[in-house]
Formats: sequence, C-alpha cells, structure tokens
Amino acid sequence: MPPPIEILFQNDNLVVVNKPANMLVHRSRLSNDSCFLLQLLRRQLGRMVFPAHRLDRPTSGLMVFGLNKGTVSRLGIAFQECQVEKSYLAVVRGWLHEEGVIDYPLKKEGEGVEQEAISYYEPLECIDFPWPVAGFPTARYTLLRITPKTGRWHQLRRHLAHIRHPIVGDTGHGDGKHNRLFREHFNIHRLMLHASTLSFTEPETGEALTFTLQPDWSFQTLFPTSFEGNNVN
Repeated sequence: MPPPIEILFQNDNLVVVNKPANMLVHRSRLSNDSCFLLQLLRRQLGRMVFPAHRLDRPTSGLMVFGLNKGTVSRLGIAFQECQVEKSYLAVVRGWLHEEGVIDYPLKKEGEGVEQEAISYYEPLECIDFPWPVAGFPTARYTLLRITPKTGRWHQLRRHLAHIRHPIVGDTGHGDGKHNRLFREHFNIHRLMLHASTLSFTEPETGEALTFTLQPDWSFQTLFPTSFEGNNVN
C-alpha cells in the first residue's frame, strides 16, 4: 500500500491535499493502474470525496476536493470561471532570463476548435551541467514559476513546448534527450511540474484560503539555493 495522502487542510466542506506525482486522480479505462488518489483519499477519510478540478497523472501538488456535492459544484464553477488563483513550478529545457506571457490558443481535446489560452511565467533560477546534450556542450535548465490565466487541457506543457522550452520529463510534448539525462544522472523519472500555490474563497463560509506547497526532493536537489528557507513560494 502507498503511504497516506498528505492532508494540508480540512473542514466540514472540503479538503486540500498533496497529490503525488505519477498518480491518477481517478480510475480510467485507458490505464491499468490499480492505485488512484480518489480511492486512497476516500479510504483514508472514511467518507466520500469529490475532485473539484484536475491535475494530470504526472503532475504533483495542491489539489482540492469537496466533501459534499454542493461544495464541489460551487468549487468547480469557481475553477471554470477563473476565480481560483494558482501557480506552478516547472523545470524547463534551456535558459530563460526574463518573465513573459504566452498567449497562444489551444485546440480542445478531441476537437478542432481553438480556445483562448494564456500563461504567465517568471524565471527563478538558471543552472547548467557539464554534460553535452542535443549538440550543445552543456545541459541548461531554468526553474520557472508559471501562472495560467486559463485552464486548457495540458496547457502549461503545450505552451512551454510552443516556446521551445519544454518541461523536463514530459514524454508527450518534451525532449527525450533531456528526459533521459535526468533519468540517468539524477534518477528523476517524473514530469518536473508541481502545483505550488492555490488561492480561492471557501464557497460555504466565504473565507479566503491560500495554500503553498514545496515540491519534492527532485526540485530541491537541482535548485537547493532557491529552496533554502522556503525561498520559493
């Protein structure tokens, strides 16, 4: 059995948890996985819980569940209407030195219709390693804070690939040479994307809630200076 899910906040209406990387939120007919966040959390709390939003299987970090259908419905509307503020940390290929915005429409999953998609990014730290990769003498990476203003399917992964700075560990939109380097040199086998902050209004009480969650050892090993004393939040 996997370890218990880390619970960061719980009241009568909702619970906020730390979703592990490489874990599906709920059962899928497209996967043979036998372990799901929803199932584990229901068992751990001894009650029904309902996801208010989505995180991809490879993404780690903050996720909120409603403890009743009314709360999860109102939370779902808040996410859909962009009333929830959230940001992510990502490790991307190459160096980025200035903040910027990616305003690039994305097609809806399974359809040809383009939807508005906007992501803001801020470089936090750049590093390089003395290993040649993809024709370059060194391997360069940037730790980014990314703030999506819309919530499209695989938005951050597709947006960063679009500007040619794909997220390390992304097998669908990324660079296999850099993914392999991370596996071989660091034993890192995950997508380097982490949901790090979440702010929203508790739909039943009206309380303003803000949560911050540091990523796992893989981020902190690569960027120890940034995470000393919780400098990244």
